[in-house]
Amino acid sequence: MFESLSDKLQSVFDKLSSKGKLTENDVNIAMREVRLALLEADVNYKVVKEFVEKVKIRAIGAEVMQSLTPAQTVVKIVHEELIELLGKPAPLNTSSQPPIVILLVGLQGAGKTTMAAKLALRLRKNNQRPLLVAADIYRPAAIKQLEVLGKQIDVPVYAEGTATPPSTIAKNALKLAREKAYNIILIDTAGRLQIDDTLMQELEQVRMVARPADILLVIDAMTGQEAVNVAEGFNARVPLTGLIMTKIDGDARGGAALSVRQVTGVPIKFLGTGEKLADLEPFDPERLAGRILGMGDMLSLIERAQENFSDVDAATMEKRLSEGNFDFEDFLDQLKQIKKLGSITDLLGMIPGVNKMTKGLDPQLAQDSLKKTEAIINSMTLMERRDPDLLNASRRRRIATGSGTTVQDVNMLVKQFRDMQKMMKQMGIMGLGRSKNKKKKGRQGRMPAGMPPQESGGGMLPANWMDMFKGGN
Repeated sequence: MFESLSDKLQSVFDKLSSKGKLTENDVNIAMREVRLALLEADVNYKVVKEFVEKVKIRAIGAEVMQSLTPAQTVVKIVHEELIELLGKPAPLNTSSQPPIVILLVGLQGAGKTTMAAKLALRLRKNNQRPLLVAADIYRPAAIKQLEVLGKQIDVPVYAEGTATPPSTIAKNALKLAREKAYNIILIDTAGRLQIDDTLMQELEQVRMVARPADILLVIDAMTGQEAVNVAEGFNARVPLTGLIMTKIDGDARGGAALSVRQVTGVPIKFLGTGEKLADLEPFDPERLAGRILGMGDMLSLIERAQENFSDVDAATMEKRLSEGNFDFEDFLDQLKQIKKLGSITDLLGMIPGVNKMTKGLDPQLAQDSLKKTEAIINSMTLMERRDPDLLNASRRRRIATGSGTTVQDVNMLVKQFRDMQKMMKQMGIMGLGRSKNKKKKGRQGRMPAGMPPQESGGGMLPANWMDMFKGGN
């Protein structure tokens, strides 16, 4: 979502880094470009003005002017001010007496129904007993949609159809929750405009009956600056406790995420990162600021890996890598695991130093290239996957025909695999062996072995690995 803004900010910082020493004029020029980049990203004008002024005051101070690396110090200041702008992370309020009620509100089409299911799945994974409540009586498909989603994630759905008022549905759902010992209730309400007085009164009635611990406004990131007006309108009628930004994986300019919290004072609690029910992240300002500035977000990537891969599988793969036994069977398995983590461009964007390498990378082309790679490997026999030395000319022709590709595609993949195999073995010798005798403190996580290893210095990837996603094979 922040690709355009990130590119513009990096361009500003690149210009600053070309100067050995910064003058006040250099800072002024840079801040004008930052202001323009933020405005073009649809950030609220007042927010932009206040943000740029804070950065400017710090950037022309002794902190930068006396620094040996002034450009890097400016980036550090922008990063810190972005974190301040985005606000502190705020978890769900689960400290009150159960059943705890979470009320989801917002405009029609913002994604409330799907978000209710995403939250329910997250809560269930955390050993909670959630109950979904279908209180959208104006869109019959919403009730059916919630029931289908509830079945997918094994979470019960309470519904009374479209004839019962939402406040009554909420009251009856609370009674059921007490009887069945559900400790968290997620109420999906109908989409409504903040200026629709009748529907807003209805929402107030639901709030009076349900007494929610959290009232979460679900905002589509594509809304832009209008998101500020929407949030202010809802907050005036039903005091909000949090915001959830959806569709941040889209091509929105990102201004809403940088504006709404600052203008309303309501914290962002979650980010919807995709269409799958597992695509939900707790809001973390430091990580988001890092993504905006092209610094990557390795912690989020590691957490995704932890959710999808077992320690046993990861340890087995580490052993095979360190021994140089990585083959096409392993490679295919790793490709399938990587696909569970999300889109290739999204994943690569989380790795520091990779954003410039992926600039101009067509997401669809990258996904198609992955499918082609899978098709080629699937067309190999088990023996060929385990021993690529068997792949002579006639076998490669057969594989190309079976996978619907060309011999050149097969040759390219085999060459890239050979290069990767060598690299993996080297990384195993240099890094994996040491890791057995060295445990790091703090948050840890295993990456799938097929993910590109980082060099400890610059965090760059081998060029041949990137070719895999540029349609080279």
